Amino acid sequence: MRVYRKRRLRELGIEFQAPRAGDAGYDIRAIAECCVAPGQRVLLETGLHLEIPAGHVGLVKDRSSVAAAGLHALAGVVDSSYRGELKVLLINLSEAAYEIHVGQKIAQLLVVPVYSRTVESVDSLADLSDSERGAGGFGSTDECAAAGSSAGAGGKS
Repeated sequence: MRVYRKRRLRELGIEFQAPRAGDAGYDIRAIAECCVAPGQRVLLETGLHLEIPAGHVGLVKDRSSVAAAGLHALAGVVDSSYRGELKVLLINLSEAAYEIHVGQKIAQLLVVPVYSRTVESVDSLADLSDSERGAGGFGSTDECAAAGSSAGAGGKS
């Protein structure tokens, strides 16, 4: 993967490096100070422009330490054809303001293969193959139901 670092990132001495052995994601760092109020969304510049390999997609995901404080990444798909600056959209779901510092790791980027084959339309639901799971979703394995999900067992409407 090729990367261009904007001047601000270079001045800060922040590198964009491959993950360490055993790590899945590339660290994404903040290049400006920011205070995120409870319930607030912020779009943070990273100073990075990426050339994600064809046939792959970048997924911006939470860092566990930041997520534990209540901040979560939103809108995290980076197409391989995109050459603009990578930005990270965060929302603060906690009840306390969160201070982001220059150089802080705010998210991680996973680069994974993408499936983009031709879609075959069928005329009936019966034309889809059977599976062990079937139409079960949202609590069909009792994982969500046990947590008090209001989605209903089996994902049926």
